[in-house]
Amino acid sequence: MKYWNLKRNNQSTSEKVGPIPRSITNTFEKFRKELDPNGESEAIEEFRLSRHQTITSVKYILLLLISPVLVNQASKFFVFGPCIDYLWNQEQPKIFINSSQEERAFAELQRFEEKIHFEVLLNPSENISYEIIEKRVQLKARELGEYYANESANAVKNLLSDILSIAVFILLMITGQRQISIVKSFLNEIIYGLSDTAKAFLIILFTDMFVGFHSPHGWEVIIEVILRHLGLPESRDFIFLFISTFPVILDTIFKYWIFRYLNQVSPSAVATYHNMNE
Repeated sequence: MKYWNLKRNNQSTSEKVGPIPRSITNTFEKFRKELDPNGESEAIEEFRLSRHQTITSVKYILLLLISPVLVNQASKFFVFGPCIDYLWNQEQPKIFINSSQEERAFAELQRFEEKIHFEVLLNPSENISYEIIEKRVQLKARELGEYYANESANAVKNLLSDILSIAVFILLMITGQRQISIVKSFLNEIIYGLSDTAKAFLIILFTDMFVGFHSPHGWEVIIEVILRHLGLPESRDFIFLFISTFPVILDTIFKYWIFRYLNQVSPSAVATYHNMNE
């Protein structure tokens, strides 16, 4: 079984980068199998291999997706969580671990204070004293302090649990070289088995989503969420530098892939892509 899987992987690779388009080679291969007297037995064996390939690929993909998530959540709530909470309460560190948290907290407190003064101006008959206003502002400040202290502690938990999850993912990739080769062959069969229109649609969808005109706004939101998740300062200079360079690099890699591989495998898909993109 392992021999047949490796053989199919090698055949798929040679077809993918060969000088003759894959659609032409598949047509001649199908015609040859129909004339082969042993075609029925080969078809049954190929079906068994394809089923084994699909089951193995799905299991390994689920393992790669689920295992890091389970390790992340388990380590965060049962290992790092109690330790960080204990140390955080014992040491009583600063509420804020970066300047972005301070700016958000101060802005929220200022909006709350302005809201109170606005309510006082709208209802002068209530005669709210200055002491009451100060007390409400003080309670809000304590509430914000507790919130951002928990956010800082959670950021440390997220950082440690994410590092452990990445380590588990890398370990699974290193120890699963055979499964990775099967998954590559499985994905190649799916991608290159699509029609030219479907390929062109997926290419346009991918490029417009990640390197298109509106992609910088999406990248900005994603980077802000990641930085806040890890407790890092939300530097506008870093965000703007990232969204001005990374999509360009990604677009270059994608165009090279079209020129180097897809143009050899399916020239009609490339032509359809250019026609749909015009």
